[in-house]
Amino acid sequence: MKFLYADTQDFVDADFDFAEERYSVGRDKNHTDVYAHELMSEPPYDGLLVSISAVRQAPGVPKSKVRYSTAQEQRMLRDGVRRYLRFGGPRFKDMMIMGDCGAFAYADLVRPPFTPREVFDFYDEAEFTHGVAPDHIIFDCDLNDPKIPKAPGNLVGSDADRHVAGVQERYQITLDNAKRFIEISKASDFPFVPIGPVQGWSPASMAQAAQSLEAMGYTYLAIGGMVPLKVPAIKAVVRAIRDRIKPDTQLHILGFAKADSIDEFTDFGITSFDSTSPLIRAFKDAKANYYLEQPSGKMAYYTAIRVPQTLGSHRLMKGIKEGLYKPEVLAGLEAKALEALRGFDTGDKNAKLTAKAVMAYHRAIETPLYSDEAKREAKLAATHQALDETLEVAPWKRCTCDICRKVGVEVIIFRSNNHNRRRGFHNLGAYHRHVQRTLRQAP
Repeated sequence: MKFLYADTQDFVDADFDFAEERYSVGRDKNHTDVYAHELMSEPPYDGLLVSISAVRQAPGVPKSKVRYSTAQEQRMLRDGVRRYLRFGGPRFKDMMIMGDCGAFAYADLVRPPFTPREVFDFYDEAEFTHGVAPDHIIFDCDLNDPKIPKAPGNLVGSDADRHVAGVQERYQITLDNAKRFIEISKASDFPFVPIGPVQGWSPASMAQAAQSLEAMGYTYLAIGGMVPLKVPAIKAVVRAIRDRIKPDTQLHILGFAKADSIDEFTDFGITSFDSTSPLIRAFKDAKANYYLEQPSGKMAYYTAIRVPQTLGSHRLMKGIKEGLYKPEVLAGLEAKALEALRGFDTGDKNAKLTAKAVMAYHRAIETPLYSDEAKREAKLAATHQALDETLEVAPWKRCTCDICRKVGVEVIIFRSNNHNRRRGFHNLGAYHRHVQRTLRQAP
């Protein structure tokens, strides 16, 4: 089972000066910043996935979903996706680079904004190894397997009829696009492995779609619409599909948001899956920001230590302008918190004194925000508890990855992109090793 990371243009300045908080001399974000697979000696994934909706602006697709400029898209097409992502050479030559359409980006449209021909030409020109036909996402998943979709209970009358008709139309659009896509692939002598997208409103309907895709000639299928589902529902879908298709037909799970439960999916014959969860949780999760695999094979999670930049935080700057904070006071406490954490890392400070310095900064930040003293103290107590737990274990000292060995405590500090993305890269590596170990131990 291969773990693919969905590219979101995440890179860091390899020589960022953390002490001075200064970018390296001559830094050029688009050329000298590095991806996770460049920064780490062992690639933290088995391949990459790139969505056309993140690369190319299309009518109706929100600009916020597009992460590439027109010039970057043109360079990708000119140089090829492998060279553009610096994912070539002996280290990566056998690794997958899959393309898909990123159906979440255009979920509100009546039809996908990209035609099968456009999508095929994009994959072909950029030299992807695998490419998913354009699908239209269906969010329904009724485990009772109705023969036709059922409208949610809050919809009645014509609204319910429109919902049902819309789901059926998306189902058919996905199959029609897949049929045209593989016809183009056959006529062009298969320059990449075509992948048939599976959409449906229930396990049974998705299994039927999978059979239809096999009949068209697909030997690799990608299951869509899984992101919002819980583990039991995903398992029901995958089981239904696997029971209805050939044993050697390959399966990919698109946007596998329940990546922490990968051990529950080792017996379904899954070839690959993609996820951004380990990186995103580094800076979006309230508590589980840092991954560390245990000797038992289980994953442990730790809370990053927040030390926001006084002059770099929009929230603090707004508070300064409104007179809630004195910038010189915050800056002094911020500096002492960072000094204490770095001293703890080198052994010059103990955990108690370090926590005291960090919490002094948090108290200064939180106090003006609460008129209710009890709520403020509860918030600070929760922060203090998470801080103590992180300092007690000092998980970055137990990790041997390139990032933790090089930057030490900076990886656990929740602060700038160069802190947070490095922690995300570390998480990708920890998760990749966890997947590999899980597969080795699977019966």
